[in-house]
Amino acid sequence: MTVPSGEAPRPLRIVIADDQASVREGLVLLLGGLPDIEVVGAAADGQQALELVASRKPDAILLDLHMPVLDGLGATRRLAAEHPGVAVVVLTTYADDSSVLDALHAGARSYLTKDADRADIARALHAAAGGLTVLDPRVHALLLQAATAPAKPEADASGQAGPPPDGLTQREAEILGLIARGLTNPEIAAQLFLSNHTIKTHINRIFAKTGSRDRAAAIGYAHRHHLG
Repeated sequence: MTVPSGEAPRPLRIVIADDQASVREGLVLLLGGLPDIEVVGAAADGQQALELVASRKPDAILLDLHMPVLDGLGATRRLAAEHPGVAVVVLTTYADDSSVLDALHAGARSYLTKDADRADIARALHAAAGGLTVLDPRVHALLLQAATAPAKPEADASGQAGPPPDGLTQREAEILGLIARGLTNPEIAAQLFLSNHTIKTHINRIFAKTGSRDRAAAIGYAHRHHLG
């Protein structure tokens, strides 16, 4: 945008979407205090985010992936289709490769984790509004690791090397295998470039899917299914 000589550039107009009120309100205060950013709306779910974008016409939106009614991925797809001029910046707890790739494929221009500071978030918003992509360093390392990792074996006619049992995702099976090898949550987080919170979330899902009451039961499950 061309700014007439002597005039200050117009602040970047943004919408913030996060289902956690404390996070949402904190981001409004954090970013709204910057002279070059104007927060024009805050939404608690993806549907509200779409409605705010339609009515407030922001330059960019900062949104979480996991929200009720319409999640971040669904909202991103709708935004890309219905409001292609609005830059989508994901700010989420989840930094696993599938979440990152899904978000980028859906139309997000940038992807940050919630340990990013105010300056990083502001830079990502401005860059995304200018058509650039910004990735959290941890996310960037994760994508490089995924790109260079050997391909997983395809299932053969007998069904061996097929998908994990009981609805486990590949990431959950990987984490379960690391648990079975004796790694702690922080060690797993470091190895997979994920936050401790994300690892705990995955482990809770693993326990639910495998019917494991504790870590010992999960390890037993992993050995029975040759996952560790």
